[in-house]
Amino acid sequence: MSNYSTHEVLNAIAAAQKALSDRKDEVNRLNVFPVPDGDTGTNMSLTMQMVVDNLAKLPIGASSAEIRKTITTGALMGARGNSGVITSQILRGLCEGFEGFEEEGITTASLDSCFARATEVAFQAVRKPVEGTILTVIKDTAAAAKKARKKKLNTEEALDFIVNGAYESVQRTPEFLPVLKENGVVDAGGFGLAILIDAFAATLTGKEGFAGDALAMSRPAPKAEIEQIDDWDVDSAFRYCTEFLVHSNTIDVDAAKDFLPTMGDCDLMVGMHPNFKVHVHSNRPDQVLGWFLTHDCQISEVHVHNMKLQSDERNEKIEAQLEAEHKPLGVVAVAPGSGTAKILESLGVDVVISGGQTMNPSTADILAAVNKVNADSVVILPNNKNIIMAAQACVEVSEKPCAVVATTSVPQAFSAMFGFDGEASLEENVEAMTEAFAEVKTGEVTHAIKDSKDAHGNPIKDGDVIGIADGSIEAVGSDVSDVVLALLETMEADDADTMTILAGEDFSDEDLGALVARIEEAYEDLEIDPHRGEQALYPVVFSLE
Repeated sequence: MSNYSTHEVLNAIAAAQKALSDRKDEVNRLNVFPVPDGDTGTNMSLTMQMVVDNLAKLPIGASSAEIRKTITTGALMGARGNSGVITSQILRGLCEGFEGFEEEGITTASLDSCFARATEVAFQAVRKPVEGTILTVIKDTAAAAKKARKKKLNTEEALDFIVNGAYESVQRTPEFLPVLKENGVVDAGGFGLAILIDAFAATLTGKEGFAGDALAMSRPAPKAEIEQIDDWDVDSAFRYCTEFLVHSNTIDVDAAKDFLPTMGDCDLMVGMHPNFKVHVHSNRPDQVLGWFLTHDCQISEVHVHNMKLQSDERNEKIEAQLEAEHKPLGVVAVAPGSGTAKILESLGVDVVISGGQTMNPSTADILAAVNKVNADSVVILPNNKNIIMAAQACVEVSEKPCAVVATTSVPQAFSAMFGFDGEASLEENVEAMTEAFAEVKTGEVTHAIKDSKDAHGNPIKDGDVIGIADGSIEAVGSDVSDVVLALLETMEADDADTMTILAGEDFSDEDLGALVARIEEAYEDLEIDPHRGEQALYPVVFSLE
């Protein structure tokens, strides 16, 4: 039977998140497609960060059911990108698989149950599972857990066996996906999952390399405070949310925990010598800090928030939202630049979420935007293929009816909005808006961030300008305008009537004017509509219709 305490398990989860965060750039570099999109390592790390944030706010003594619910909810609400959404489903499955094993805890039998259920849930989340991805790794890891149980290994031996199984699966991913083999890499999502499992197991069993109370040190205070004040009672006796780190080898922890309740409520002190995290709602944060300073402690990362003022500000925003004209149907869209956001708003989008190529908004971000819209139901335009799953997850958890129109670019969203009818039903709009952007061709120009190959096997060097036609790299060069012209030829611009151009933040008005002049000279019958999109990393994004 396992003798791991709840604290040890929570600490291992936090350590796993920290390990992945520390190595996210390493995971990101495995992405085969050489564009600066929201990367796998970053998305998985941010998804796990939400889990750790939520766990850190649980009261001491929380039950196993409460912990599992917190993990499941945090993972889903923090899910970013496809990899983050799949990771959230794996975590949900692990939690569901643990049901019924609360008394015996983490054992070889419970590990088998957890990974088996995680595989089921993860595969259910993906319409067309692909071998050689994170799905393969979780499936192989579950097989290792089952084998460990049949071999009657003890818990620590089973964890080692499972970790080895995960890494061995990662090494095999190129055998299933030729594109991985061609680029000499393993699957990024699978590798990220193996890192999480490895760090969790190593911390839980006390292996060298993952020491310290990671749970206490991993929560970013500002975001946590904002979430906490949402439920603050204006009649509360305590006004200031006070949180800080304590560094001391000699602090009497019992004395400190006895002191904190005398200063307020919601008091919490977690950690171990020499590092602790302290949180308390109090009217005298100065006295709280003073007590620790007079007990031979160093303090840092001090955050004091006036919850009354924050609550008033929040209520004012809610009132302003309620005063807005109510309507039957609204629209939420993701935009990667201020210019594109303004265009979307002018076309009738109610709430624009900042994000896209370099930062995929989470399910929670999208849900918050949906809830801001003063409408009975909401259409969501993700405008990026890596945001679609998070948007679909929002549909599942939203109390307000909403649906996704699966746009993969901002130009597609422009056309989709021309099919929007605020008086029609949600279902009718999804059909009409999807049909409206179906014929839109999207071109994107950016710089390669690693050596790779284009759609035809030609070499791409780090730093090259690359042209992407509806997801396929079709042009490579050294000049943005040259690549745009080459991409137009590939996309058969002669057959198009109109071209919409979005200039990125680093593409000047002079550059844009010169580009338009070249296109007009090459395609006399093409109507060109240039705009400032101000998107990062992509000097030019355009559409043909």
